[in-house]
Amino acid sequence: MSGLRAIAPDALTEAEAAEELAALAAEIARHDALYHQQDRPAISDAAYDLLKRRNDAIEARFPALVRLDSPARRVGAAPARGFAKARHRRPMLSLDNAFDAADIAGFVSRIRNFLGLPETERLAVVAEPKIDGASINLTYEQGRFVRGATRGDGAEGEDVTTNLLTLADLPRTLQSPAPALIEIRGEVYMERGEFLALNAGLEAEGEEPFMNPRNAAAGSLRQKDAAVTATRPLRLFAYAMGEVSEKVADTHHGFLDRLLAWGFHVNPRSTLLDDWSAAASFQDGIGAERASLPYDIDGVVYKLDRLDWQERLGFVGRAPRWAIAWKFPAEQATTVLRDIEIQIGRTGALTPRAVMDPVTVGGVVVRHATLHNADEIARKDIRIGDTVIIQRAGDVIPQVLGVVLEKRPAGAVPYVFPDRCPACGSHAVRPEGEVVRRCTGGLICPAQVVERLRHFASRGAVDIEGLGEENVILFHEAGLIRSPADIFRLKEHRATILGWKGWKARKLDNILDGIEARRRIPLDRLIFGLGIRRIGEANAKLLARHYGSYAAWREAMIAARIIGSEAREALGSIIGIGPAIADELVEFFAEPRNLDALDALDALMAEVTAEDVAAPEGSDSALAGKTIVFTGTLETMTRPEAKARAEALGAKVTDSVSKKTDIVVVGADAGSKADKATALGVRTVTEAEWRALAGFAPS
Repeated sequence: MSGLRAIAPDALTEAEAAEELAALAAEIARHDALYHQQDRPAISDAAYDLLKRRNDAIEARFPALVRLDSPARRVGAAPARGFAKARHRRPMLSLDNAFDAADIAGFVSRIRNFLGLPETERLAVVAEPKIDGASINLTYEQGRFVRGATRGDGAEGEDVTTNLLTLADLPRTLQSPAPALIEIRGEVYMERGEFLALNAGLEAEGEEPFMNPRNAAAGSLRQKDAAVTATRPLRLFAYAMGEVSEKVADTHHGFLDRLLAWGFHVNPRSTLLDDWSAAASFQDGIGAERASLPYDIDGVVYKLDRLDWQERLGFVGRAPRWAIAWKFPAEQATTVLRDIEIQIGRTGALTPRAVMDPVTVGGVVVRHATLHNADEIARKDIRIGDTVIIQRAGDVIPQVLGVVLEKRPAGAVPYVFPDRCPACGSHAVRPEGEVVRRCTGGLICPAQVVERLRHFASRGAVDIEGLGEENVILFHEAGLIRSPADIFRLKEHRATILGWKGWKARKLDNILDGIEARRRIPLDRLIFGLGIRRIGEANAKLLARHYGSYAAWREAMIAARIIGSEAREALGSIIGIGPAIADELVEFFAEPRNLDALDALDALMAEVTAEDVAAPEGSDSALAGKTIVFTGTLETMTRPEAKARAEALGAKVTDSVSKKTDIVVVGADAGSKADKATALGVRTVTEAEWRALAGFAPS
């Protein structure tokens, strides 16, 4: 803009106001970049303030015209403490990985078994190069872009709407016809040449360069100042959908065509294959092209083409049953092993870690690698001083593959695994049937306490921003946090911490704000965060969904300590919770020191709320809240599909019949479960009646 309009905001027409707001947004963004990023302001502060005031006055007069990239919504020079959280309408889950043709064959077999498809049924699939970037979720309402968020933990990400609006590849509107609501998933990435140029510029200015294009894309997208993002060469490929208000296609490749029609960029190498059998040749072909592509890929994603089959298959754990990522072979390198460190996990496991001369593997500098356990060290005969072969498994976790024996130095001796915990001196024993040694010190072992606290605060658990491993160790050694409950009391020690060297109010308050933001904790995250052995994220979700509330779960676990009790039987009947997991849960709640920690959390429940499990979609169905058992052979669908359908409608599916069972679905050749249901007076239904309850068409 050459200057401000002479027309007062009150005298502008709506069309004139919209035009001027668009021009002001662009003009102010340009001056922000000149001032904050290039130190080359083009106008005076007073002139800049006039532009901002003009924008504010027009927005106040026409609130319906406020833009997503409005200067009033843009982060300026003062960085925000963090991004607002944005919950996805449909979870953005991760993909299971395959590393060879046998993995793919197993994956296809599971699809056939779930859907009950014969071997002769051809399964068309879409192959898409797996871009190594930052996953995002774009929400459009009435064809207009309204919000963009990072993947985050899959259920909730960070709102980066303003930053995304700086991307030229992002359509602001969808051409008609478009659904009233749709979530479109994609990947923000940076081409290799642009990445190298960006790093060269950062280094010339004395700044730290990015490690790889993926980190550069993610870091640029999460800038607190959108003006910084605007200077970064970010691109966007769209490839999937989340929640949608109406059907947009019958197949995945048809959906990709819709994305193109709406103005999105779709990877041009995405290919429809007539059958899964063509996946291997496609994998080989794209692997040969990998180095010549302008962007980084780490494999190929294969998706079942039919969307109705995708819907039936649904998800298991944190991954869809209808898609898989076939990763490229991991890169390898050699280096010298200088030492073996022993790390203590939250369950007391002693895990050996290699300390090596730094080496670049797959574009990443590696200094440490896992050695797994004592048996692996002995099997590979790994000794300190050896030249070892390093591989980044799945391009992520470095591991030692083996030793270059001809380079072994004279005097290298076999490694002796410790029989005492290096952190507390307690005996380290190897339980029968296990490959790991475990510290017997329990909660007197400082390493275990720190690991449990770190795990509690970690991203997959309670997700407390800023409370990383280094700070957990610091606060624990200072005696400020001993249990998860103490984390929520940390603000009481604010004055003490500010007296420490290097601690400023802003740094500490960011951590305290992160803690305050987690005073409401989803039940599954709380259960996972407690660090109970064998209770991963998937099992925590199973338990949370089954028991519904923290109080009900805690009460049931204490009652389940009694062998033969109804609570113990109910725990064992949860599909997915096997005997070993049930035993770990019972042992955890039988340990007085663990109960003391839980009691400390109970005392905070007036401030810290464990959120009850939200009712799933379909919770208004006749099956919502019901406990269902399937017995016998189903003839019109497989047992896994029936179970998935019941859970999608809000029901709980268990393996055994009890007084708390609501419905037993009786298939062909039903056995003792049907008899027990009759004896207990539990309602039984036929497969046809079950289909009607579940909303299936009559068979």
